[in-house]
Amino acid sequence: MKVFTIGFTKKTVRVFFEKLKQSPAKRIVDVRLNNVSQLSGFAKKIDLIYFLKEIVNMDYVHLPEMAPTKDILDEYKKSKGDWTIYENKFIKLMEKRAIEKQNIKNIIHEGCLLYSEHEPDYCHRRLVIDYLKKKWSNETFQITHL
Repeated sequence: MKVFTIGFTKKTVRVFFEKLKQSPAKRIVDVRLNNVSQLSGFAKKIDLIYFLKEIVNMDYVHLPEMAPTKDILDEYKKSKGDWTIYENKFIKLMEKRAIEKQNIKNIIHEGCLLYSEHEPDYCHRRLVIDYLKKKWSNETFQITHL
């Protein structure tokens, strides 16, 4: 299972799409809760779908079930919450949703998980991958953070 991740903040449009173009990823897998915010800039859903097709010939899939709830996200981001608490709440949410049982293997394989955070260390896209690696223990994962 080859999986890629990318954040769009701290990247210019050129850098973002060059990274995608140079990768073997087949699609963007948007794991944001809100993909239409004006704060998303060029990564706003309607624009991103167009840019992906025109610039890198990639598909776009939105999987909001792989995003934290607004409450969990707000507690961490807006209230400057603790990462460990955020991580535990989000893992429990993924368990409750049983995301590993959804028909997503073909979407995740050769997909590039998208979120706003520049680096994956304190981003839920890494938590999604770690969770799926644990649940799909019979799969070998090759993860590349772009």
